Amino acid sequence: MSAPTQRPPKVTEREARQVAEAARQQDWHKPSFAKELFLGRFRLDLIHPHPMPADEDVRRGEAFLAKLRAFCETRVDGARIEREARIPDETVTGLKELGALGMKIDPKYGGLGLTQLYYNRALALVGSVSPALGALLSAHQSIGVPQPLKLFGTQEQKDAFLPRLARSDISAFLLTEPDVGSDPARLATTAVPDGDDTYVLDGVKLWTTNGVVADLLVVMARVPASEGHRGGITAFVVEGDSPGITVEHRNAFMGLRGLENGVTRFHQVRVPAANRIGPEGSGLKIALTTLNTGRLSLPAACAGAGKWCLKISREWAAEREQWGKPVARHEAVGTKISFIAATAFALEAVVDLASQMADEDRNDIRIEAALAKLYGSEMAWRMADELVQIRGGRGYETADSLAARGERAVPAEQLLRDLRINRIFEGSTEIMHLLIAREAVDAHLAVAGDIIDPDKALADKAKAGARAGGFYARWLPRLVAGQGQLPGAYAEFGELATHLRYVERTSRKLARSTFYAMSRWQGKMELKQAFLGRIVDIGAELFAMSAACVRAELLRTTGEHGRAAHQLADAFCRQARLRVAELFGRLWDNTDDLDRKVVDGVLAGSYTWLEEGILDPSGDGPWIAGTPPGPSERENVHRKIP
Repeated sequence: MSAPTQRPPKVTEREARQVAEAARQQDWHKPSFAKELFLGRFRLDLIHPHPMPADEDVRRGEAFLAKLRAFCETRVDGARIEREARIPDETVTGLKELGALGMKIDPKYGGLGLTQLYYNRALALVGSVSPALGALLSAHQSIGVPQPLKLFGTQEQKDAFLPRLARSDISAFLLTEPDVGSDPARLATTAVPDGDDTYVLDGVKLWTTNGVVADLLVVMARVPASEGHRGGITAFVVEGDSPGITVEHRNAFMGLRGLENGVTRFHQVRVPAANRIGPEGSGLKIALTTLNTGRLSLPAACAGAGKWCLKISREWAAEREQWGKPVARHEAVGTKISFIAATAFALEAVVDLASQMADEDRNDIRIEAALAKLYGSEMAWRMADELVQIRGGRGYETADSLAARGERAVPAEQLLRDLRINRIFEGSTEIMHLLIAREAVDAHLAVAGDIIDPDKALADKAKAGARAGGFYARWLPRLVAGQGQLPGAYAEFGELATHLRYVERTSRKLARSTFYAMSRWQGKMELKQAFLGRIVDIGAELFAMSAACVRAELLRTTGEHGRAAHQLADAFCRQARLRVAELFGRLWDNTDDLDRKVVDGVLAGSYTWLEEGILDPSGDGPWIAGTPPGPSERENVHRKIP
């Protein structure tokens, strides 16, 4: 049975939202520190005392990190990967032999069984040598085949695939399409049932990280509804060398030059029904659940980048002299170094806290992981930008050029290019704002959503009104006063107590602001994306402040750099409070309405006169390449790493 020709389905904005909402994990069976924070409840007890790994996990994790460090120091040439835009096969083979492909896979399947905490530390270490290599390992284990199989796979699937993935086979995750990004309702790749034991895949996937070298793929495809088939977006494990699969192009990017990312076409690819992960229609839910912890790998790499920014800025700013003293002693540069140091400390605190919370599995960390991704990607980019500025012209110069004229080959400009993608992939900053905002207002929608739903009957709206009245009668009074107004609260944190009191007070203010906005805009709230983005950014700062204080106190009680850690946490919190104050000011005093008018004018062509006097160097061609179904007409550039 051949698959019918299918283009991206036409869907309305409402239909697209319904698809996303149906895939969202809606139940909260465990507590969430970040969720409570957005509701104005500062649950410090959920993160303090700081959760700690078991002794055996530490032993195994540290032993592997020692081996990985030795491997990276002796067998990974990051400059070569950047220069040749490809990870050498022997490097990947060495990582396979080390067991790095199976860091998160259970030992009974041949993996190392590392905790999330040590997995993330391993990624930070590898990424500091070669971000492209870190991305390969992360895409393989965080979002590739192992994680969805661990969460949703059958025992037969685990037995068949996990031993391969732990030692030899590289995996990739294929969701995005040329005309489908963060709107999966328009997914065009199809998986048509052919009898009871086979599906036939047709379609094209774009930006397939690891797809060029992958042995196993997780593919999201739309199963048409039919008799005996529920249909919907569904996840499949697909052999990378199956007949009908063609890697048509290896993409090249601004950064991550060694990234094995491509365009993959499926034409009449036969996949056993036994390779379907979960029931039909559960693909998006599987993808989103996989990302709940999978997203932590990206901020781990960002935390590692922050550490490197601190090292280089410290060494360079002490060596470089201007006007009779090291540039670090000039306040204009010193404030940048202080920002890098404080933020590097906070990012590591956020990642380690969220990772250990994931390992303990006592809390629902979907919001914490999303905040870590959002905050880590934005702040790492800022740190790298400040490092380039501190280095001056040398920051803009390539490492090869610096070495060629006899200076230390510091790849600051490469870091800036490599980090830029983190604000886009695995959920762009804009999408992360909306995703987190949806979770942040979940409690409100649970009790009052029917009131603003135009499809609900008057009787349903009346019931929702009564339910909402009861909820807010209990909730709103609790936002008036709290521990943050007591001078002696959180005294065990010493000088950091003032920041925790601030977080408690500000979380209540944030909740009041959200409630006021919902009362003011009601159903139009979802359109106020700039406002929601600021709400989320405030929550991210409060989460980072909390993590920094808890980590500093942990280090003080364990005798490891306690005084220095408290100083860094204090500096970070004071810097964050200034950012929070600005964000609160912009909640109600902004140019959002005017911006929408300007956008209308831009799209209407009212300002084309402003574009005069330039030449556009862009080439010809469509903005989005057409991807008609059918056999590939291009050479297959897929390559297998032995």
